Amino acid sequence: MSDHEEAGAAVRFPPPLVPVIALAIGVAISWLAGPLPNPIHGVWRAVVSVALLASGLGLMAAAVGLFRKSGQDPAPWKRSPELITDGIYRVTRNPMYLGMGLMQAGLGVLFASLWAVVLVPVTWTVIYFIAIRHEEAYLERSFGSAYAEYRRTVRRWI
Repeated sequence: MSDHEEAGAAVRFPPPLVPVIALAIGVAISWLAGPLPNPIHGVWRAVVSVALLASGLGLMAAAVGLFRKSGQDPAPWKRSPELITDGIYRVTRNPMYLGMGLMQAGLGVLFASLWAVVLVPVTWTVIYFIAIRHEEAYLERSFGSAYAEYRRTVRRWI
């Protein structure tokens, strides 16, 4: 059996745990070292937080919905019998990871921990190394030129 038939990408650590850990680290840094200056106060803090959380959740829900519609499991270590390139995947190759970062930022704003917000690029970098690079290699092996063309036409993030 080929890798494509056996299993999905060689992802060993669940990517959703990365923003959870980063959020906890950001809150801990705020508590231990002191908060960063927060320019978002009062009702604006709630508005920005809700906007970030809703955007992140919306991206993730749209992506998971496409996986479910195609009969696939969104877990990266699961087999992908079909390349999904429609819906939100026409705009970004990683809507779930993008959404996770937006949700981390939204919770950071909500908890008044801008350290958690500052850590979002770190979250995305860690996710790249533990998941995205493995997923991209798997999809290239599995779908060849179709995936190569998709990579040429759709950005990794936005």
